[in-house]
Amino acid sequence: MKTTSRRPLLLSVISVLALAGAALAPAGSIVTVVHGQNAQQNAADLERLTRALDARSGSAIGEIGAGGGELTFAMSRVVGASGRVYSNELNKDSLAAIRKRATDDHLENVIPVEGKDDVANLPEGCCDGIFMRNVYHHFGDPPSMNASLLRALKPGGRLAIIDFTPPPPSASTENPPGHRGEDNHHGITAATLEKELKAAGFEIVSSGDAGRDVFVVARRPSV
Repeated sequence: MKTTSRRPLLLSVISVLALAGAALAPAGSIVTVVHGQNAQQNAADLERLTRALDARSGSAIGEIGAGGGELTFAMSRVVGASGRVYSNELNKDSLAAIRKRATDDHLENVIPVEGKDDVANLPEGCCDGIFMRNVYHHFGDPPSMNASLLRALKPGGRLAIIDFTPPPPSASTENPPGHRGEDNHHGITAATLEKELKAAGFEIVSSGDAGRDVFVVARRPSV
């Protein structure tokens, strides 16, 4: 019953994302962004993040490195007026744009948060779930950032990370933190993600990769 009640809302958000991408594109153009993040990919990522985090009406969810805010605003519809989305972003212009859209659209459940290089800057114990997409490999100090993410989660709360592996054959010799965005080594493997999250105190819920796509879900222990 719980799943049935949430499914129409999720499908509605996915449809809006797909239609918005098509509507905003110039006639005859192809909607593309880095790593295929077009409207359809946004919709697919929203669905798997929603499932992985068990996000629903009333949930408190955080996004790290929100960029333009596409997933932040989509997730804000999933959690509804009784929930909240903490939208973390380092870039001041991007953060200002997220804040403006939230104000203009009267989305009181979106809370912009200015991030830092080594900490998420989220309130302690604020989130049922946290997610990020193609952001983790840019962390220069994973131990510090992961510790802050753990603190921001409620006991039992989940962290979902979408990322991508370095191009072959570099995946077998990936770079250390602070150098994972360099040419020919751009990305991170699921195995490295697991290792760094475990070191911070997370429990791994699921982990895998397909092609260059990486999807790791971890959890703050309940006790």
